[in-house]
Amino acid sequence: MTMQYDVKQGHLNQSGFFVLGRNRVKGVSFYGGGGTLVLFDTTVAPVTSSVTYGRSGTTVTVTKTAHGLSTGAVVGIHFVAGSGGAATDGNYTITRTGADTFTLTDINTGTITGSPAALYVSGASRWLMTYETHSTDEFQNAPLIPGEGVLAVNGIYAYMSSIDGAQIYYG
Repeated sequence: MTMQYDVKQGHLNQSGFFVLGRNRVKGVSFYGGGGTLVLFDTTVAPVTSSVTYGRSGTTVTVTKTAHGLSTGAVVGIHFVAGSGGAATDGNYTITRTGADTFTLTDINTGTITGSPAALYVSGASRWLMTYETHSTDEFQNAPLIPGEGVLAVNGIYAYMSSIDGAQIYYG
């Protein structure tokens, strides 16, 4: 394998875009204790305001006033933990159950209550990856991304909660 010379780096101290356009995430590093870093392949910021969910078995019901989605749409979604854990982050085909609700089938099962928060992207946008740190993690976390990296077609957006800073390496 030859050395790759076109790798670039982006840095953020709050949620936002690292880069727009087609790129591969080659590496990630972040720091801060007890936080979450979620990467999305998107050109628009994720829907975060007043999004909640619950899970019964494998059915996750997401509530967002006037969500505007149709059955068959795909959402890339991150779930915050509630009473009973968290649903599984990923890209899911949804079923519209009302103007303010839609469901998806989680790959795992269980019961989650308490209306925890969620955030999502839809249309051509997708969820890429989620990293979480423990409250005692005050060191830099640098998980390895194997192979040629993770492809983002649209752009790379980072949602950061209780993360002091994050870097990505892309190309």
